[in-house]
Amino acid sequence: MLAPLTLDQERELLPVITRGREATRRLEGGDLDASTRRALRREREEGQRAESTLLRATCGLVRLRVTERGYRFGNEELEAAGVEGLVNALHRFDPEKGNRFSTYANYWITKLVNQAIRQQVGLSEAEMERVLALQKLLRSDLAKRFSTREIAAALGVSTASAREVVQMNHEIINRRFETADLDRGLEARPAPDVHEAPTWVIEELRRLCGDDFDAFWQYAFHTMSIAEIARTRGISRQAMSKRLEKWRRVVRESPEAARLREWFDQQ
Repeated sequence: MLAPLTLDQERELLPVITRGREATRRLEGGDLDASTRRALRREREEGQRAESTLLRATCGLVRLRVTERGYRFGNEELEAAGVEGLVNALHRFDPEKGNRFSTYANYWITKLVNQAIRQQVGLSEAEMERVLALQKLLRSDLAKRFSTREIAAALGVSTASAREVVQMNHEIINRRFETADLDRGLEARPAPDVHEAPTWVIEELRRLCGDDFDAFWQYAFHTMSIAEIARTRGISRQAMSKRLEKWRRVVRESPEAARLREWFDQQ
C-alpha cells in the first residue's frame, strides 16, 4: 500500500495508462513489425506499472470504508468486497474524461462494501441506506444520545420506522463483533459504545478535549488510524498527530487521570 497520490501525481499516470491500454489493443491486432511490437510492449508494461501504482495508492480507501462502517480492518469478506470495487473501478475508469481516479474508485469501493454488509445481515437496499444515514447521524456527535424523534426527523421517517432502523443498526453491530470474536479471539472485542460509557468519563474527556473529543475517542480505541482521522478533519496527518499527542498529555495530567486510566484498562 502506498501513500495517496496528489492530483498532479495522478494526472502524470493517466496518460501512461492510456498509452498502455492502446498498446495492448494494438498488440492484439497483429500485423506489426518487430520494432513496433517491442515499442508497444514497453508502453504496455509502463501502463501496467502505472495502473499498479494507482491501485496501491488507492487501497487506503478500502480500509477507510471498512473502518468507517464500524468494522475492524481484517474482516476478510469486506476487504475482498472493497478490493473488488477498486479493481472494477480501474477496469471501468476512463482517463480521458478528466475525473480523479480516487473519486471514481471511492464510489465502487463504497458500493461493494455496503453491498457485502447488506448481504451479511439480510437488509434491502432501502433499509441499508437508512442504516447508513443513521450511522452518519450518530457519528456527527458521539457524545449525544439521539432520541427516536430526533432520528426520525433527521432521516425523514416516522418514529416507528426510526425504531426499526435503530434495531437494524444494533443487529449489524452485534453481528460484526460476534463474527470478529469467532475469527480473531478476545483481541477483536469492539471499542465500548460511547453511549454506554459512564457519564463522568464522557464529560471529563469532553471537557479536556473539546471539539477533538470524537477524534480522541476514535484514536484511543483504534477504530480509525491517525491518517483516517486527519482525512475526515481535512488536515494533515502530522497536524492531527500533534493535536492528539496534546490531548493525551492533557488527559494524563488531569486530576481524573488515575480513574480514566483504570477505566480504559478495563475496556
